[in-house]
Amino acid sequence: MPESELSAGALAALREAFGESLSTAGAVLDAHGRDESGLEFARPGAVLFARSEADVVEVLALAREFAFPVVPFAAGSSLEGQLIPPPGALSLDLSGLTGIVEVCPAGFLAVVEPGVTYPQLNRALRPHGLFFPVDPGAEATLGGMASTNASGTAAVRYGTTRENVLALRVALADGRVLSLGSRARKSSAGYDLRHLFLGAEGTLGVITQLTVRLWPLPAHRAALRGAFPDVTAAADAAARVMGAALQPERLELMDAQGLRAVNRHLGRAFPEVPTLWAELTGPSGAALEEALSLCAELFRDAGARDVQVARGAAELEGLWEARHQAFYALRALYPGEVFLSTDLCVPLHELAGVIAFTGAQLQEAGLDASVLGHVGDGNFHVLFHAPAGDAGTWERIGFTYDRMVAETLRVGGTCSGEHGVGLHKRRFLRAQHGEALDLMREVKALLDPLNILNPGKVLPDEG
Repeated sequence: MPESELSAGALAALREAFGESLSTAGAVLDAHGRDESGLEFARPGAVLFARSEADVVEVLALAREFAFPVVPFAAGSSLEGQLIPPPGALSLDLSGLTGIVEVCPAGFLAVVEPGVTYPQLNRALRPHGLFFPVDPGAEATLGGMASTNASGTAAVRYGTTRENVLALRVALADGRVLSLGSRARKSSAGYDLRHLFLGAEGTLGVITQLTVRLWPLPAHRAALRGAFPDVTAAADAAARVMGAALQPERLELMDAQGLRAVNRHLGRAFPEVPTLWAELTGPSGAALEEALSLCAELFRDAGARDVQVARGAAELEGLWEARHQAFYALRALYPGEVFLSTDLCVPLHELAGVIAFTGAQLQEAGLDASVLGHVGDGNFHVLFHAPAGDAGTWERIGFTYDRMVAETLRVGGTCSGEHGVGLHKRRFLRAQHGEALDLMREVKALLDPLNILNPGKVLPDEG
């Protein structure tokens, strides 16, 4: 992308309104010109560090006046290019909005600003015996998680961000600030506009406050680790566990390559074979032991060669740290290379077949890639890698990725289970949504007629 420049008039107006909260320092611009994927880089014209909802509203007023794009930014942990600024864009950094406005233990809810990270919130909740369950792994903010409808390891039990946001405040391009949703657990009153902004990636409005759903910390928990002959057998075991109504807290798959990377990166000694990890909880120790016994039996029925139990907070935290660090461990295994993480989700009964199809495609293309995922809800990832200048390998990666997505859509799945669309998945939206994509364009035009809110993301360029 070309260098981004804001007009002199826009910069002058921003400086007059915000003073030192506006930055054009090279290091700051560089930090706001990339996301975690590392696939693109483009400097914004400037970065504005918002300190309040009023700042967001004023920024959008200036964006309307001077016609410059606004790209919301917080932790920078997205993977699909959502944060890459178009030419002349202002990066609107919301990471300073870190207020935990209210914790209501009796109502199982909290009100937070968008720059609060989910680990920060959970540290504040622990004394109340509560937690926010969505854990994408990176130090993601609640606003960013809502904007991409992030999920993570616990989604199989607690749902995605969408299921755990009760209400929002959203600043629109026209200057209005809407309060959407309520503190109630359900509502049949009118159109559900709250969900329109969850997963919209900042293209329809800027989230300035969230009311999130909280859950009690489990009383008793443990995890099983099962070693399987191949990833297809592990996926089959995941389907069996879900069919047995065990309601696991987490159900995660890692292949041999991923575990080899984790062992080197974290100094662990996990068996380097396809592995399924299942965390279970129970209201009593006896109930938990019964669930563990049944889950172990299901693992073995699906072909597990070895099943181990992890107990205690330290052992469990170490296990899930290994899973959360898998992406970074794999990147460390191939220093200097570029990575592409796919994010497909299929109906659970189709998972083993699609993973087998994926394995066959990787083998046919001669590609070295790792498979891992949140297989309890049918969501899996393939992490491709190659040197940036290896055009032949990247062509094979692109061809294989397209075939994987086509097979996923054929069986009723989606091109993105949790990462979002951003720049990277726009080309798949027409195949997935058909004529509904045209309605999405109409919604975008209605709420953002000047196209100032994160333009060029989500909706593909067509015609």
